[in-house]
Amino acid sequence: MSELNIETLEKKSKVNLPDNLVFGKIFTDHILEMNYDSATGGWQKPEIKRLDNLSLSPAAMVFHYGQAIFEGLKAYIQIDGKVAVFRPEKNVERLNRSAKRMCMPEVNAQLVLKKMLELVSIDRDWIPSRPGYSLYIRPFMIATEGCFGVRPSDQYKLIVMLSPVGPYYPEGFKPVPIMVTDKYVRAVRKGTGEAKAAGNYAASLAGQVDAKKEGYTQVLWLDAVEQKYIEEVGAMNIFVQFKNEVATPSLNGSILPGVTRMSVLQILKDWGYNVKERLISIDEIVNAYDKGELMEVFGTGTAAVISSVSRLKYKDKILQFSETQPGELGLKLYEELAGIQYGKIPDRYGWMTYID
Repeated sequence: MSELNIETLEKKSKVNLPDNLVFGKIFTDHILEMNYDSATGGWQKPEIKRLDNLSLSPAAMVFHYGQAIFEGLKAYIQIDGKVAVFRPEKNVERLNRSAKRMCMPEVNAQLVLKKMLELVSIDRDWIPSRPGYSLYIRPFMIATEGCFGVRPSDQYKLIVMLSPVGPYYPEGFKPVPIMVTDKYVRAVRKGTGEAKAAGNYAASLAGQVDAKKEGYTQVLWLDAVEQKYIEEVGAMNIFVQFKNEVATPSLNGSILPGVTRMSVLQILKDWGYNVKERLISIDEIVNAYDKGELMEVFGTGTAAVISSVSRLKYKDKILQFSETQPGELGLKLYEELAGIQYGKIPDRYGWMTYID
């Protein structure tokens, strides 16, 4: 496979980004695109090209049967000026797991990773250097065959887009209020919850709208069968610090296996915390709060990194934490992860992939 000639791509002479950079609203000059056709041997040669609108048949199967998956990861300008991406191989691995669950073709992980990093290198001038800012990388795959028929598509398109981003939450790294809902469910075990499928996020929107009406930023979902055990928040995994334990819901098939979640578990174990992946009932959390044994609740995810919870509402019960100050453990974890990502502290895990 021939190498990409970067010089043939038109680039802006200067990138001017607004100071109030809103998450996911601005996109860079280029995308990575790769097409799949089962009739012509599968995946075709990847191409880095100018960002433009897509032309798809109205019968494209993604519109009718929902075969759509995506990923999210970030590139950072470190304090020494180097460009580094956080654990990109894990996102490509998860993309393939999602593809398999959604009956979509898996990609050559090494090839996609290589070309994705080339794309970041080409548009590296778009990476903001302000603290807390980064370049969000969004790979996604959709079914493009024009056909009515409930079956896996024979044609797909993989695209990687880039977006310079500020903090995920407009309020910055401050505690966020979260509402537990038992009105809707997000996913069920043996369903598609562990895949990063677009439909999972569509299923979460009604609960999120209700939460925002009540002044809450996100929804904490309960399991779909008993509606008893906490699972995940719309944009992140959840951790609970009890008096003698830090717990997070075990991966049971309906929870997305987050890359940040995985990283936080490793850090906590290395720090000597009693860390458990297990079932956590909402009643256990409420009872621990009433006894004074609930220390902190925080979320983990690529977009927000770490989010301390300021208050947690379940039915008529409000568990109140600090509205202004992040939890001690959440802040410590944020500083550790951000320190690694921005090159402020040594990357002792080898999590950062550097761009030439």
